[in-house]
Amino acid sequence: MDFITGLYLAYSFLAFYFLFLFVLIYTTNRKEMTFIPKPARDYEVSCVIPCYNEEKNIGRTIESVVKNGYKNLKKIIVVDDCSTDGSFSVMKEYEKKYPGLVLAVKTPKNTGNAAGAKNYGSRFVKTELIMFTDADSFPERGAIGKMIGFFDDKKVGAVTASVLVKNRNNLLLRLQSIEYTVIKFTRKLLEFIDSIYVTPGPLAMYRMKYFVKIGRFDEKNMTEDIEITWRMLDAGYDVRMSLSSRVYSIAPEKMKLWFKQRIRWNVGGLQSIFKHKKRFLRKGMFGSFVLPFFVMSWLLGIFGLGFFLYRGARWILMSYISASYSIKANTAVLSMKDLSLNPNILFFLGIILFTLSLAFTLVSLFHDKEKNFKNPGVFDIIMYTIFYLLAYPIILVISAYKMTKKNVGWA
Repeated sequence: MDFITGLYLAYSFLAFYFLFLFVLIYTTNRKEMTFIPKPARDYEVSCVIPCYNEEKNIGRTIESVVKNGYKNLKKIIVVDDCSTDGSFSVMKEYEKKYPGLVLAVKTPKNTGNAAGAKNYGSRFVKTELIMFTDADSFPERGAIGKMIGFFDDKKVGAVTASVLVKNRNNLLLRLQSIEYTVIKFTRKLLEFIDSIYVTPGPLAMYRMKYFVKIGRFDEKNMTEDIEITWRMLDAGYDVRMSLSSRVYSIAPEKMKLWFKQRIRWNVGGLQSIFKHKKRFLRKGMFGSFVLPFFVMSWLLGIFGLGFFLYRGARWILMSYISASYSIKANTAVLSMKDLSLNPNILFFLGIILFTLSLAFTLVSLFHDKEKNFKNPGVFDIIMYTIFYLLAYPIILVISAYKMTKKNVGWA
């Protein structure tokens, strides 16, 4: 067996391992997926909304939080990170509209990232729980209340929600909508093995004393929502997910913006890996599973691209050489004896892996249907499975290159 075949078999083994792990978790816990624990009491909550140049959206975001239906929401701190548009003026209008509830503040200087604005806003929080949502995200009515009950368990340090795409008016947005649905489904499965690795910015809630104790958000990290979750796990706190708590976020409508966003996400992931590398394979679920799972996902993505390019280039080169030789030798370019109907084990494994991945995507999409949106069409699912996912390994490689060159930035 040659080296490349051995690598591909190892790749297939890891891919099958994670797929079957998720299948096992789902079949064992499917009845508990949408469970919402009833809180023993009404916890006081404050919400922090970081904002930079979101004049068009910030008003709707504030309204979605104000009218979410949770009666013990004590304060909404909207933090303007020195916007260059009219965001702060809009925020002040809502402060007047909801006196005592909405507080509009501005950072002394632009922090350059969401973590800085979040940390600044958290200084004004006096409640037991602190919630964050982005300025371009809109929690569904009732979403806050469905997250509260998880905090009855004193070990719980954070609770996350289902992040979904709000705007779906072109193909790229519809593909992102499928992606977000698969991600939130997978994240809930990881909860059952205490391995949720991110509390996304569009809607996340933390126990304030734990949030302060571990040092708030890391302002040097591009994905502060991943990094703080890792510190929560490393400190021994549990992270839970309310699958029924939905928040709708505005996704990038153009490829350029989508590409920049994904590069930032993956660079932030790499930053988190390097920051916590000493915890790799150490005691606890964070070191023994979460960190290895994150690293393996990266390696699987990059190797998948490498193997695809290698096999494709090899086939093209061999076909060119064969055709050139046949033409010069005045022989048939293709004959019946060149056709083989014997199954190739690598091709066979690839087909099985693709089929299982497609099945997992379909289960993710139809497990928890949205009432206000149509189910994805067959064309969108095919485009997502075959083409959209192929872009990810390329993004991983570019992100790794930018990290080595230290060419990172918020944009």
